[in-house]
Amino acid sequence: MSRPKSIDHTRTYADGVIAAEPERQALFRRMENDGVKFLRLIFTDILGASKNVEVPASQFEKALRGEIMFDGSSIEGFSRIEESDMLLVPDLETYAVFPFQYDGAVRVGRIICDCYTASHEPFAGCPRLALKRTLRAYDALGLQPVCGPELEFFLFQLRENGDPSVVTHDRGGYFDLAPVDRGEAARRQMVLHLEGMGFEIEAAHHEVAPGQHEIDFKYAEALATADRVITFKQLVKKVAVDHGLHATFMPKPLAGVNGSGMHVHQSLFRRDGDQLVNVFHDPKAENELSDLMRWYIGGILKHAPAFVAITNPLVNSYKRLVPGYEAPVNIAWSDHNRSPLVRVPARRGSGTRCEVRVPDPSCNPYLAFLVMLQSGLDGIRNKLDPGPAVNLNIFHLNELEKQERGIKQLPGDLWASLQELRSDEILREALGEHIFDNYLRAKETTWREYAAQVHPWELERYLATY
Repeated sequence: MSRPKSIDHTRTYADGVIAAEPERQALFRRMENDGVKFLRLIFTDILGASKNVEVPASQFEKALRGEIMFDGSSIEGFSRIEESDMLLVPDLETYAVFPFQYDGAVRVGRIICDCYTASHEPFAGCPRLALKRTLRAYDALGLQPVCGPELEFFLFQLRENGDPSVVTHDRGGYFDLAPVDRGEAARRQMVLHLEGMGFEIEAAHHEVAPGQHEIDFKYAEALATADRVITFKQLVKKVAVDHGLHATFMPKPLAGVNGSGMHVHQSLFRRDGDQLVNVFHDPKAENELSDLMRWYIGGILKHAPAFVAITNPLVNSYKRLVPGYEAPVNIAWSDHNRSPLVRVPARRGSGTRCEVRVPDPSCNPYLAFLVMLQSGLDGIRNKLDPGPAVNLNIFHLNELEKQERGIKQLPGDLWASLQELRSDEILREALGEHIFDNYLRAKETTWREYAAQVHPWELERYLATY
């Protein structure tokens, strides 16, 4: 088994990401005051799986200097064996202490890290660094993207052997209360732990399907929000286990009921003196939506067939994206209704935003935000007109009526979306060749494995007939 390694001296990183000594020492003293005994250095692979190297207190100073190494060849989509040593460079602003103790007494902290090569260069396969590149492109325009996701998940019972089942422990529906909503206690504990990690929770409630839940937290700058999505999923799963349940962010675990989405509210701000001004809002424009916002939406609609390979990354994702369950399968936008892919909520002023309704919570949030923001940026740069808002229920239109309005459909499965992504040069460049190639290879392999299987549905339908 490979073990974390460390080096004994600090070098200069390519982009100066290591915090200055006073900041590191201040955080070190804070960790001592917090009574933290272990520190988790957290990062993600290209598929969005959370990884960590945990170090004891004796290694905290090395960790804060970015001197902890790990074997990148063991991580999906990272490095080949001959160039495997990687460094974890901490973002000190992400430090937090888990609001519960392990083994009854041990306090554990965490810091989210970027991945660098052993020669202290940014690693091309690091999803967090890839998102930072897109954010720098916005910064060059004086713009700051803000994102607010809504994550849905299911709570299922465990089997006697501890494996998860698809048996729900309640029969609740949208906004139901206990005793019908039997996930209330677990959900409340999730909220308390999330608040203990610095989240501002805006709402928590039972969702449409039995066993389905949603917890909403306040929007923030895109990178911070992606970090919170990673933390959110970790804590929700941990609390579920504490309650003898399994939490899953699988988009469609049950046929015949609504799947789980991760709608992402998006807006852009520009600094004006001491104020941040929402540039999506224009009080003089039609419906108070600025040209810049319309162009942003135009970019989202143009690239949606390709970016769903990232925002909806599983074979199972496309079982959610089918008509009949309020899922956004239509490439269109509306300034009020929920049937298109993009909706503009009613609020105006600083709250003007678009809601991209297609992503699901199985995605890597860094890459999902990257491809949506890069699509919007392409729309802004090229002034892409999204066309007129479709303010009727698209679910009630037949195929001819959709064609007459120029409304196209999203790809019907993962393979089709991957081929759209393969041909999208804007997203290829934004992701970088390393992430682009490794992601496509991993997902195309998954699709081929799926396509080669004989599924229960086929046996039920064909075995006795043919």
